Amino acid sequence: WMKQFPFAHVIDMTHRLSGGVLEVTTRIENLSADPMPMAVGFHPYFKLSDCPRDEGTVAIGARTRWLLSDAKLPTGETQPIERTFKDPSAVRLKDQDLDHVFSDLARDDKGNATMSVSGSRQRVEVEIGPNFRAAVVYAPRRPPQTANAASAGDFVCLEPMAGITNPINLAHRGVYDDLQYIPPGGVWEEAFRIKASGF
Repeated sequence: WMKQFPFAHVIDMTHRLSGGVLEVTTRIENLSADPMPMAVGFHPYFKLSDCPRDEGTVAIGARTRWLLSDAKLPTGETQPIERTFKDPSAVRLKDQDLDHVFSDLARDDKGNATMSVSGSRQRVEVEIGPNFRAAVVYAPRRPPQTANAASAGDFVCLEPMAGITNPINLAHRGVYDDLQYIPPGGVWEEAFRIKASGF
């Protein structure tokens, strides 16, 4: 692994549950003598129980969608999110087969972005800190042959990412300019928070 990614580093993760909010903080210290590229992301899966998957909605707090290759990797081409979703704040899951990469996240005055999945009463929000500069929304359509399988296609992943998928290679190719680096002896730290309501 060191030959593939030759940067000595330490990763600390802290999980805090307080007031109904789960906060996950990641701290990465670069122990190497060179700037270390950042390509960390999380893949939390959520399932609502108050409605079928197709009746749920996703709110995508982003402005830009990255177009993907057949291998599901960003090509370097982007488009405004409204070219894919008329209303990104209320995307009906019905007829959607989502495995999309987003950047240019919509931030509040503290620099946080929010994405959510909602059913008829239940809602799960993911608040993404400023150093998570991209997000993936993964909610595959359930294949017809698994229509009775409770675990197939009944989930939504709202994934905080330090950069888009495959950021190091895309930055090397010159098609991604938002790759983060940790300076020698430096630290990268960020948190995301999950809040559920209506359960």
